Order: sequence, then C-alpha cells, then structure tokens
Amino acid sequence: MSVNRPAAVVVLAAGEGTRMKSATPKVLHSICGRSLVGHVVAASRELDPEQLVVVVGHAREQVAAHLAGIDPAATTAVQHEQNGTGHAVRMGLESLAAAGRAADGTVVVVCGDTPLLTGATLRSLAGTHAADGNAVTVLTAEVPDSTGYGRIVRDPADGAVTAIVEHKDATDEQRAITEINSGVFAFDGRLLADALGKLRTDNSQGEEYLTDVLGILREAGHRVGAAVAADHREILGINNRVQLAQARRLLNDRLLEAAMLAGVTVVDPATTWLDATVVFEPDAVVHPGTQLHGATRLAAGAEVGPDCTLTDTSVGAGARVVRTVADGAEIGPEVSVGPYAYLRPGTRLARKAKAGTFVEMKNSQIGEGTKVPHLSYVGDATIGEFSNIGAASVFVNYDGESKHRTTVGSHCKTGSDNMFVAPVTIGDGAYTAAGSVITRDVPPGSLAVARGQQRNIEGWVARKRPGSAAAQAASAAQEEGDGA
Repeated sequence: MSVNRPAAVVVLAAGEGTRMKSATPKVLHSICGRSLVGHVVAASRELDPEQLVVVVGHAREQVAAHLAGIDPAATTAVQHEQNGTGHAVRMGLESLAAAGRAADGTVVVVCGDTPLLTGATLRSLAGTHAADGNAVTVLTAEVPDSTGYGRIVRDPADGAVTAIVEHKDATDEQRAITEINSGVFAFDGRLLADALGKLRTDNSQGEEYLTDVLGILREAGHRVGAAVAADHREILGINNRVQLAQARRLLNDRLLEAAMLAGVTVVDPATTWLDATVVFEPDAVVHPGTQLHGATRLAAGAEVGPDCTLTDTSVGAGARVVRTVADGAEIGPEVSVGPYAYLRPGTRLARKAKAGTFVEMKNSQIGEGTKVPHLSYVGDATIGEFSNIGAASVFVNYDGESKHRTTVGSHCKTGSDNMFVAPVTIGDGAYTAAGSVITRDVPPGSLAVARGQQRNIEGWVARKRPGSAAAQAASAAQEEGDGA
C-alpha cells in the first residue's frame, strides 16, 4: 500500500451546469471517450484511495447510473440542495460515516468537471501534503492570466498559504499574483470533518464555501500549504461548449503525444482524434482523418487511414485499413480492409483475409486468406479459408422476422451477383455460377447454377421501339453485318 494512499477521494459532481445549455448534466458531457466525471474518476483511481465517493445532485439518478456503469466500486452521496462546495463535501463524508467507512486519513477533494487533471498531479498533491505535514494542501497553478480566479497569498517566510482571495475582493497588489486556486485540495480528514461543521453561510451566495475551511484551520494554528501543478491547463474546469471543445483539443493532443512517444506514427495530428481508452503497439501508423474510439487496439505494424473511424475494433499486426468505418470488429494480422468498407459488430477477419471496396459485413467470421473484394453484403455468415466471394454478392440473412445464417466452406469460388438465401451451406471446394440465387445447400466440390435459361428474341427493338436510337443503332449494325 502506498504511504500516501488517501483514505478517501471526494468528487464534486452535483452542479447543473446551466451554461452548457443542455438537457445532459454537465459532468456527463463526453470528451475523448469518457464523460467529464469519468476522466476525473479515472485520475482519482490512480491514487488507489480506500474510498471514492461522488457527490451528486442535479439529475442525480442519471449521474449515479452512469457512475455505476463506469466504476461500480465508487459510492455516491446526494446533495439534495446545492448549498455550496463545503456542504457538498460534508454530504460526501457523512455518507461514508453512515456506511461505517469514516475517512480517517488524507481526504482529497476534486471537481467533477476538470477532465484534464491527471493522476500524476494528484499523486504529487498527496505526496506534498504528507511530506509537509499540512492540515490542508491546495493544488495551485501559475497561469498567464489570473483574471477571475482566486489568488493564492503566501507567507513570504515559509511559503505557507495565508489566504485565497477572490478576484473581486483582491487589492491591486493581490491581483498581480499569478498563482491561483484550482479547487482541488488534500485535507487531514479529521480536521476537515470538524471544520466543515463550523462553516457559515453569511456570504453573498448564502452557501457553505469549502475555501473557508482553510481560514478555520489556519486560525486554529494548523499549516496550510500548496502544491503547484506542472501544467496550469490541467486545472481547467468546463462551463460551456467552447471550453468543452478546447479541453477536447488539449486532451487529444496529450493522447497523441503519448502515442507518438511510445512509437506510433501519427502522420497528421491535427486531423487525428483518439479516445483515452485506445491502445497502441509500437510501429502502428495512423494516417490523416482518422478517429479511434472506445476499446480500439492497433497492433505492431498496423496501418489505419486515411479517413477511418474505428470503434471498439482490434487491428492485427501488419493489417491495412483504408477509408473504413468499423464498430466492434476484429481485424486479424495482415488483413486488407477498404476502401469504403463498413464492418459492423461481430465481424471477425482472420489472417490475410480481405474486405474490399464497398463491402459491408455484420456478425460474420471470415477465414484465413478469404477475400470479399467488392460491392457485397455479408451478414450472419461463416466463410472458411481461402475462398473468394464474387462481386455484388448478397448474403440474404433476414426473412422479415428472423435472421438466418449462411455457411461457405474453404476453397470455394462463388460467382458475381450471387444471392445466398439463408439458411444455406456451400460445401468445401464448391463453385457457384454468376447470377445465381442459391436457395439450397451445395455439396462439396459441386457447381451450382441457379438462374433462368437465356432466351434471345430477335427483332424485338425494331418492333417495340421503332425509330429509337437503339433501333437505329441495331439497324446500322445489321446492315454493316450484311454488307460484310
């Protein structure tokens, strides 16, 4: 167990976020594959806290359900009325105490709308708090423009924090300070619980301010310290859609930088977007216009793009995927996909298989070396090894009520413009003729021909379309033939 392991992390996620102008609670807005609060919870988990409690309020059922999905071990506390940050923290600690899990040790408080905050910064905060023996340690940042932020006032002798002064209350000298309060703190849990009970609401908002705890503890003779974030952008909170987009860009740049430093080639970072959950191996290549979402994984030497959108999709070593949309697909080693392919959930392509131009696949397993080169739909199918599916083939899997499955064996060659009306099985080594509608099983090694006999009706155009361009062309060709 880490010596700096907190007794609890309290995540404040009760606010409505009216400036988002959205029916979605602010903390549930998403960037880079996680909700805002999801990013904060993930960073908090890097501290390995004994307890993690999220204080919910606005749309609490929706937020609590989301939390249960992303982190079932987290607990929620309800702030029925938004009476300030101090009140919210008190609700969180009281919920833990009521469950017999009182926070005896360090309590870290974070805001649920700061998705750029990292686990490394939180670990540094907890480490500074323990090393300096503070009652409370404020996470601060040096910013280029401190307008509107609470200024950190320090004791010049020992660097202790003597006050946090809001911009509107600051003197000209204090407004020149560029070190600001982030709203993230590490507290001594017992001292925090006692101080929260002393908070007053005789302020302009009529709320219990968490920052007032610092003054209470300092007046009681306890030390208040600070830890400075290495990157001031980590503490940015999200209040509107503009800031949401800015944070998405910053986080995406961070994810791209980490990928490139780990050995991934990103040809054009400006047009490449990643989720935080995407995994790479060295020597993967990502071309422009590519978006990688969810649990997508690129193996060594995989090459994706340009213009791909992959969600929850694995791409094997040496595979090549071009101008493709894939969702829940498994693309094996040395597979070729695209351009303009659509791989839907349940698609699995084995080594050296191919899903070519304008090919759609769904819930289908494609064997090693098998090719579906062009203009085809393969749904609810199993295809063996080293088979070839002709152009413009359709696996007719739906009868209007139920889905049915088609099985094509290994080393099969199916003709262009085939319809496979499921359920149907094509045996190993079988062939099907172009233009066939296959409704019955084809035995191994057989040739299936399922099309009407061709019949030519001579002179039809001249009789039915007299004077037309087609009739004139046909007449000219006939005269030329007769002359020859």
